[in-house]
Amino acid sequence: MPLTSRTVRTFDGTPPDQVPFDQLMAEQQPTVLKGVARDWPLVREGLASPASAMAYLKGFYQGRPVAAFTGEPEIKGRFFYNDDVTALNFRAERARLDEVLDQLAAHLDDPAAPSLYIGSTDLDLYLPGLRAQNSLVLNHPMFTAQPYLASIWIGNRTTATAHHDMSHNIAVCVAGRRRFTLFPPEQVHNLYPGPLDPTPGGQVVSMVDFRDPDYDRYPRFRDAVANAEVADLEPGDVLFYPALWWHHVEALEAFNILVNYWWNTAPAYMDTPQNTLLHAILSLRDRPEAEKQAWRAMFDYYIFGPAGQAGAHLPEQARGLLGPLDDMKARRLRAMLLNKLNR
Repeated sequence: MPLTSRTVRTFDGTPPDQVPFDQLMAEQQPTVLKGVARDWPLVREGLASPASAMAYLKGFYQGRPVAAFTGEPEIKGRFFYNDDVTALNFRAERARLDEVLDQLAAHLDDPAAPSLYIGSTDLDLYLPGLRAQNSLVLNHPMFTAQPYLASIWIGNRTTATAHHDMSHNIAVCVAGRRRFTLFPPEQVHNLYPGPLDPTPGGQVVSMVDFRDPDYDRYPRFRDAVANAEVADLEPGDVLFYPALWWHHVEALEAFNILVNYWWNTAPAYMDTPQNTLLHAILSLRDRPEAEKQAWRAMFDYYIFGPAGQAGAHLPEQARGLLGPLDDMKARRLRAMLLNKLNR
């Protein structure tokens, strides 16, 4: 059953070449676009049968090993940590995609199947030619300014525990059914994030088991649920959600395929804020409380206020790093930081 009855807003009848990107980016609200990808050949093959979809995929595969993840039946598809959080509860290895597909086919009717998963595999690199026949119409200028990454995800009944990405995301349910449970970024406190390292998939994940939440151990999770939205996707459905939204993703069939597009609208020369967070742990977190509050005021002034605020009262030629950032200034700033970090 869904964790909440609140559902993501849905647009029905959107033509594939008229996705309202300006509206989606302005409103920054998760949105389901029903059936936008229903005419993809791979969607049609998946609706025919898992075997048809697998055969179609194999027709594009050229042998490059992919990252494959395998868990014992006991984890029930939840790629996570072991009981004492000292290691991950699955193994990762390089494997041939066609061999993993054969494993999936062998366990389609197995109630105790191992958890099998191919995650975030670059479409153009591993399945060249597939995107020419199966792709969204990404005709907005932002995709020209910052190229997107198109990836494919393949597996059986698996769960990607709630996490966030640093990019905007369009997820296309291609085969099987997917359930996304989404939380706005401000719910981080109520989701009980796990270790920064290691992580099951590169990003911090919630420690709460969504299948059976322990509200005694994680009481604030009730507040997270109160702010959650659910999107149940059928083949051909498309889900947009903004960067930094937490999302818990469940693949609900014995065979599932998802294609997603990640992109950023910040200039390419900008560094990832995750590095800033890690450095803030090193430099700020354990300082005396009075100092932390003083630095909070500094960050509000220099970082979280209007971009031009800190330099507005200075002559333009004297603003330096307080003026608009560009590629050259970013290079100088990065060199300055590296020099200071390597002291």
